[in-house]
Amino acid sequence: MTPTAAVIDATRCPLCGAPNRCAMEIERETGQAQPACWCMQVDFSNAPLTNLPADMRGLACICARCAMGATDATDAPAPQD
Repeated sequence: MTPTAAVIDATRCPLCGAPNRCAMEIERETGQAQPACWCMQVDFSNAPLTNLPADMRGLACICARCAMGATDATDAPAPQD
């Protein structure tokens, strides 16, 4: 079964399911201003975005590990707070 917009959790990476820690989503949910999102400082050129089905694109942010091209949780360091 392919996830649809109705079941996508915008706080989780659609590629791996890990928390994406999107500052914009946190601000939307909490109403509290957040610092600039980690994604503003990351090069997405290694991100496996082609692995994401077209109907799932633009609905949730990918996590920092996937953005850096990691293939599993041990491949890339977690972003620093």
